[in-house]
Amino acid sequence: MRIGELARLTGVSTRLLRYYEEQGLLRPERSAAGYREYGEDAQVRVRQIRGLLAAGLSTRVIAELLPCASGPLPALEACPDLLATLRGELAELDARIDELARSRRALARYLDTTEPTTRTPSAREYAAV
Repeated sequence: MRIGELARLTGVSTRLLRYYEEQGLLRPERSAAGYREYGEDAQVRVRQIRGLLAAGLSTRVIAELLPCASGPLPALEACPDLLATLRGELAELDARIDELARSRRALARYLDTTEPTTRTPSAREYAAV
């Protein structure tokens, strides 16, 4: 099938499909006329890519994991280094969540000190910010 049909069947734009190709996530054949020709498994592969992107993984990591993916969900089979890669990604995500939580608390403190009040905040309250 050509790129337009794959886009229609998966709901993914042709531009995004080309990006997936650039990232090594999709590998279409080329017709004699130079058109991209996708195999029947391309629909499942696009759904796998979308699912892994929704999990917050980068296209670099997805390229590593795709050989381990089966089915449209995708289910991941035990491949070398799979667990280490996923655990590393989860640890990075947890670190980002912690950093965002710290930023949120700091911003909330600034907001609390700038809200109109009936009293002036003490030096200690300003120092806590």
